[in-house]
Amino acid sequence: MEFELDGVTWSGPLADDPELAGELPEALRALLSQHNGFILRGGALHVRGLVTSPPWHSLRGVWRGAGSLSSLFASVQAGDVPFAQDCVGDQFLLREGQVLRLEAETGEVYPIAVSLAEFLKAAAREPQDYLQTHPLEQFREGGAELAPGHCLHADPPLCTVDAEQGVSLRDLPAAELLLIHAELARQLADVPDVRR
Repeated sequence: MEFELDGVTWSGPLADDPELAGELPEALRALLSQHNGFILRGGALHVRGLVTSPPWHSLRGVWRGAGSLSSLFASVQAGDVPFAQDCVGDQFLLREGQVLRLEAETGEVYPIAVSLAEFLKAAAREPQDYLQTHPLEQFREGGAELAPGHCLHADPPLCTVDAEQGVSLRDLPAAELLLIHAELARQLADVPDVRR
């Protein structure tokens, strides 16, 4: 299976965690054998790789590490493969071949593509809508660029009604933002009227 990628702005280093490859779904294993993770369009999408370093690029770390997604979010199953994230820290999971989106602020998980190949095609075809790149575009308007390993933190959170009036954005290390989002999702779990 060949994957064609447009807009790669950062490529992952050579794999140094090859034993994890045997545990991956076939499509993801094929993608990572071609490109050991990458960032598209300056942070619109980050696909993690089979590495131990840098830690922010490690698929093993976010899947099986101490701060794994399944330990942070009740809606994420231990078998879900958290292969990617977008510019605001929403996570993309592979579950039984389907791609799911974890809205990190709320902890909600829902399907968005029937396969990894369809996900990547849609992300390339319609990045603004499919990957929700509006915050990244807003961040760049001031001349800033999102550093590899970082995501955008929105204040107020994007899931709130207040965000409709506008948000301020700052870049944070992805791991730090993930912890902030996990705590927010726990707080919002019993407050359905705050969510979109």
